[in-house]
Amino acid sequence: MARTPELLDVQGEFTLRPVSKAILTSVMEAYVEDPESAKAALPWLRNDRDITRQLSDMLHDLEHLSNADRVHFWSIHDGSNAFIGLIGLGDEMQLIHSHYNLGYWVRKGFRQKGIASSAVDSVLGWLNSRGETYRIEITVHPRNAAGLITAERICNRWDGHLIEEFIGIELNGKTVPHRIHVIDLPRA
Repeated sequence: MARTPELLDVQGEFTLRPVSKAILTSVMEAYVEDPESAKAALPWLRNDRDITRQLSDMLHDLEHLSNADRVHFWSIHDGSNAFIGLIGLGDEMQLIHSHYNLGYWVRKGFRQKGIASSAVDSVLGWLNSRGETYRIEITVHPRNAAGLITAERICNRWDGHLIEEFIGIELNGKTVPHRIHVIDLPRA
């Protein structure tokens, strides 16, 4: 069983730390900056419930599960310790033979700098180094153009592929079609 390790991004500019509830204030600041992108990354967030409580519960659960090898989530920090975003391997898969769902969220002021891609490479590199077989899903709403481009680039680097058909995902009582990209590790 593997605990979630601290990782450096592949460029050595950012640190990926196992998620803890200690970052709640930083996560809330990022949420307030751009609630729509936060809701896109965390589609289970409900407007009719206290956002702080929902994010606190999420961080508590992720910290608790990080030692069970079921999920692995990291907070991304720059050299000055500023909170940049979240990245993780979750356990809400859509396909039968998948092991993890990969998700990431970079706060507004840090986007379009390659941070998500670099963090993804660090996480997949760690998973690949474990020497076991894994199937990782990247689930993207079809209207999220930036997310689709990022998923395609990740698949190009990691020999992944797009599942041709749309997959309906239940979100807040509605079925929403999504695109799913799949990466198999270890790489051939």
